[in-house]
Amino acid sequence: MKISEEQHDALRSLLGAWALAACPPREAAELEQHLRDCPECAREAARLRDAAGWLALDEPLDQPGSLRQQVLDWCLARRPAELPVPAWGMPYTAETAKLDALLRDLGPQEWQEVAELPWHGGTERLRPAEVLGRLTAVDGVLALALGLPDPVPATAGAPAPVPSAERRVPPQETAVPAPLVPPQGGPYAALTARSARLVADQSGLPPQSVRSRWRRQTHDLVRSAALAPQGGAPVDLGFAVLPLRDAFVDRALECYVHGEDVARAVAYPYDPPAPQHLRQMVELVVRLLPRALAGLRAARPEHAGAPGASGASGAPAGSPTTDGAVGGRRLRLVVDGPAAGEWLVPLDGPEAGPPGGEPVASMVLDGLELCQLAAAHRDPDRLPVGEHGDRAAVREVLHALPLLSRP
Repeated sequence: MKISEEQHDALRSLLGAWALAACPPREAAELEQHLRDCPECAREAARLRDAAGWLALDEPLDQPGSLRQQVLDWCLARRPAELPVPAWGMPYTAETAKLDALLRDLGPQEWQEVAELPWHGGTERLRPAEVLGRLTAVDGVLALALGLPDPVPATAGAPAPVPSAERRVPPQETAVPAPLVPPQGGPYAALTARSARLVADQSGLPPQSVRSRWRRQTHDLVRSAALAPQGGAPVDLGFAVLPLRDAFVDRALECYVHGEDVARAVAYPYDPPAPQHLRQMVELVVRLLPRALAGLRAARPEHAGAPGASGASGAPAGSPTTDGAVGGRRLRLVVDGPAAGEWLVPLDGPEAGPPGGEPVASMVLDGLELCQLAAAHRDPDRLPVGEHGDRAAVREVLHALPLLSRP
């Protein structure tokens, strides 16, 4: 059908909208009739429709969690960082950045949602800004160890913080696990009081100001960690005194867990830690497990006692092993998933002597589930676990892990 040049130009101007399926039905029908009669416009329409196809791929817009690390690795390979963050500081760097990305997307209503934060003493219900106050207050203990300002306001009559140089940490290889204390007092009370003071101090601030304060402190901590690559300074986290390198991994795990708590409250997708970072978290949980076992037995008098008392399985702790040596019992812990590994966990504490002999039991579980259990975010009686051998020993380990969580 012969049309005027003006009509031709008008139809041609619709090609872009037609390629994106954005033309009204009547105009689309007219244009498609024209394309059958005009080879020039038909070629242009085909080219635009192909280009539009690239814009409409059914691929998620969210990039994989590993993409950030891949880009950083590529950049650092071309130009190494002048002040590299030590490996033990990388999980904290990644988890704080991930939580900040979530917070950046929150609207006014989402800042008012309530997140549930389970721990072995119960469940706390906090708004996202209050969760940040908690993280900032406890991270402030690392700040003190690094010589940075304490974010928590001082109170009249409060004891001055002990300089990190005056604290002493026994070597990890010979440290005797101190039992965990009940949640109502002791070191837990000190951390809880710090958090309460900071949350109260920030209660009148807009949520984004609270976020800015927290984020500024995380940046300062990472920069200071890069200046202390050995990470040996002692940090009193209340439930234990850890070397700085372990304290950073502990805080990374706490940031991930509470970030996921906030994400769940606002229905926001949240990725698990990168495999190499999750492995560091798993290793720390495994090293702290004997401390949790000591705390569980201290809370259950029937399991406490002098050296030689029966263990969970009824076998005397410190009894001869299969090769005739005297030693404590061990459990083989096998972690699968991205943080796969295998560890032998002493079950009876240093009073039973050095662990020896064949493990009395084996336990297999996913690394992320292990960390979630250590944060009291899983039910030890419902967790999918592969087990072999002394079932009572496996149950004891599962019930001890949540004691590593804190308020």
